[in-house]
Amino acid sequence: MMKNNIKNNIKDYIRKWRSPRIRGLRQRWILNTIAPICSILIFIVILFFVGISNYYFGTIQKGLETRAQAIANSFNEYFMGNGYASYNLRAVQAADRFEDRSRLELQFTNASGRIIVSTSGLTAGSLPTTDDINGALTNNIMTAFRGMDPETGESIMAVSHPLVFGGRVRGALRVVTSLKWVNRQVSMACLAVFLIALLCLFLVIASNFLFINNVVEPVVEVTDAAKRISSGSYGYTIEKSYPDELGELVQGINHMSMKISQNEKMKSEFISSVSHELRTPLTAINGWGETILGDPAGDPVQMRRGIRIILNETRRLSNMVEELLAFSRMEDGRFTLRIEQMELQPEFEDAIFTYRELFKQEGITLDYEVDEEIFPPIPGDPERLKQVFCNVLDNAAKHGGAGKKISASLRRENGSQIVKIRDYGPGIPEEELPFVKQKFYKGSSKARGNGIGLAVCEEIVTRHGGEFIIGNASGGGAVVTIKLPEGDTA
Repeated sequence: MMKNNIKNNIKDYIRKWRSPRIRGLRQRWILNTIAPICSILIFIVILFFVGISNYYFGTIQKGLETRAQAIANSFNEYFMGNGYASYNLRAVQAADRFEDRSRLELQFTNASGRIIVSTSGLTAGSLPTTDDINGALTNNIMTAFRGMDPETGESIMAVSHPLVFGGRVRGALRVVTSLKWVNRQVSMACLAVFLIALLCLFLVIASNFLFINNVVEPVVEVTDAAKRISSGSYGYTIEKSYPDELGELVQGINHMSMKISQNEKMKSEFISSVSHELRTPLTAINGWGETILGDPAGDPVQMRRGIRIILNETRRLSNMVEELLAFSRMEDGRFTLRIEQMELQPEFEDAIFTYRELFKQEGITLDYEVDEEIFPPIPGDPERLKQVFCNVLDNAAKHGGAGKKISASLRRENGSQIVKIRDYGPGIPEEELPFVKQKFYKGSSKARGNGIGLAVCEEIVTRHGGEFIIGNASGGGAVVTIKLPEGDTA
């Protein structure tokens, strides 16, 4: 069972790693990270190889040039004094007395470049024709050579110094050393650096592999979640948690999905509610309209009742349309106020007197209390503020009408004019108070409404620089407080 689980996990991992999204990330990762690092490491290895080669071979060449110069000076001074005729003899004597024959080979050539004397004896009679010999004989300057010996195929370094007698170059003194050991040392050093570079590259690839693997998995999860959410699976969440910023991204996606799900649910409820709210008054208007039209000489009391119902339902439709229009303007940023200096008391009292008669028909008493002091004008939009008052009074009747009483008051306090409207119904459940002003929210209330009226009211009051507060009153019922500043609005 465990083996099957491990095998399935490996297959799932390979499947994920081969997916197009991961391949794309892997390719970008290789191009943007591994390729530059490889280039840098290759450059470092090449630079090290060139540097250590120049150091080793430059040091050897400098030593050979110093040794050749010293031997040539001594030879010219002590051995060439008897004339060119004794050159061969003196060359043999110098070769016999050469002390570093174990490390270096001392050679003498004639004017044509052929070796006539050598400390090893193996190269005598050969004609190397290397650049160092040609440079010494032709240009009369000490010349160095590094490369393959034409005779033996061995890697060597040679320095040739011209031997001059009678103003003419009579031959060359040549100091030769094998580079086999030096090449091995340079190769070992470069191999060590190359292995270190490979180790560094392996560590970089391994660390980046772990990093990209830890990044790719949540990216794939988030991408899949985003696709599901965009295709309509609102409320889908990523169950796996990740640390650091990836965890915050996952939490953000989950939160967004839940919010979209909640908004979709509220939108559906809103559409259903609006459809119901529109159907009810339209049904009443249509029914009573047909009744009155069908019997124009009917009972006057019944006709007045029908007309009153038509008017009430028309008012409900009008308020609903106003709320929907205001909400639509709020959503797309077209919601504006026409601010002017206005008197709040007359606007509020108009709403009070209008609704007092309507409430009386429903058996609800509307009490009104106002301070006796004079209320100065405030900056505001009379039409919008009256819409707020009407909406709050209508809500008080819908949700608190069971108390058969509504209280309204207007007073001044600390540079603000404060409107309070209280009902004596069951009040608002404490757990629902933080949400009652959210759009589409209706809570546990079964009263008619579309859930946007209070959101529109808060937007209007807030744009006036005021406060729109909803709470429960002591003794029962809900209370709405509207504070409007007497100074300029923000």
